[in-house]
Amino acid sequence: MNKEIQYIITNLQETLDGDPWYGRSIAAIFKEVDPTSVFVNPEEKGHAIIELLYHMIAWAAFVQSRLENEDPKKNSAYFETLDWREIDPTIHTWKNGVHELKAIHQKIITLLQSQNDDFLESPVRERKYNMGYLLRGLIQHNIYHLGQIAYVKKLLNGDE
Repeated sequence: MNKEIQYIITNLQETLDGDPWYGRSIAAIFKEVDPTSVFVNPEEKGHAIIELLYHMIAWAAFVQSRLENEDPKKNSAYFETLDWREIDPTIHTWKNGVHELKAIHQKIITLLQSQNDDFLESPVRERKYNMGYLLRGLIQHNIYHLGQIAYVKKLLNGDE
């Protein structure tokens, strides 16, 4: 039985490109972002859109690595170096980042499709919680930072 796994997959897909209850999906909001403005921090206190995107990528990659039970060298410290990393505009482009975020999430969904609900009770390496908590956390993390991206976009565009 994989009813809970299917629920998580559905929620991931809804937040990515569906029609979620809370508002617009990642894909919908990202389509409205002007790629020339993603490096601008409008209030100099928070983060530019590109920083938020690559922060989301870092933790989605962490989730993917734990689902794949990847190389132990990719430990928590490895992912923490990617968290709020220095953004190099020649490497960390909007187009590349959007593509990477989508690809990681698609890989996560593919990995989950072969699991049953018992898998959600599996411990997460280097953490004191299980896979279910990790996956629900990824969904919440995405929504939280999507809200920030929408707000920064609004500040930059003067949207009402």
